[in-house]
Amino acid sequence: MLKTLSKMSENPRNLSFFSHFDELRARLTTCLLTFFVMTCVAYGFSANFLALIVRPVGYLIFTAPSDAFIARMTLTFLLGFLLSSPIIFYHVWKFIAAGLKDHERSYIVLFGPLSLIFFAMGVLFAYFVMIPFALRFLLSFSTDFMLPMITVKNYISFVGTWVLAFGVVFELPLVLMFLAKIGIATPEFLRQYRRHAIVLILIVSAILTPPDVVSQLLMAVPLMVLYEIGIVMVAYTSKNRVF
Repeated sequence: MLKTLSKMSENPRNLSFFSHFDELRARLTTCLLTFFVMTCVAYGFSANFLALIVRPVGYLIFTAPSDAFIARMTLTFLLGFLLSSPIIFYHVWKFIAAGLKDHERSYIVLFGPLSLIFFAMGVLFAYFVMIPFALRFLLSFSTDFMLPMITVKNYISFVGTWVLAFGVVFELPLVLMFLAKIGIATPEFLRQYRRHAIVLILIVSAILTPPDVVSQLLMAVPLMVLYEIGIVMVAYTSKNRVF
């Protein structure tokens, strides 16, 4: 498999449709194997990590015999994905590079590592800023006759959704810069279609977050800010011919 990937990477412009398909299969296999190995590694410390992330709410309950097991495995898969994300990002960019022109392929050297950094920034922002804020706000509506009894299954799903969602949406400025560098987007285009982008952001927020207005707004507002940051970055790089 490594030989196949190496040979394909050397001559990406000469590959046929089936060769591209073979490359995709090889890269997916590598990513899945990496994910499996990292998930096995993550299982060893998932219990300790679960105890760590439970601290903001104090304790959790479960209402079905299988809930605790499902929550533990969900957390293990999440940790396995985060640990294997460098390899996954590497193969995603290598596959994208096969469809780019020679001068465009040089951008991968910069955008590849940056995409991993932006993803990590999104994960950390969600875990240390957005999740604590959302929990404080949502739990503040509890009263003497409405006590929060959070199940471990719902809590892990809540944390996992926010962490992965913010990891993905933090890629937005980088994606806009990359599209600008390969000639697909311009600052004028992004400003002209700002209203359309806002509507799309609200739709994406509704899909990625739990089904409540508060969570959707907590996702949509940072996304709108990231879109504006992306416009500024695209304008700056275009004007100063950075990269």
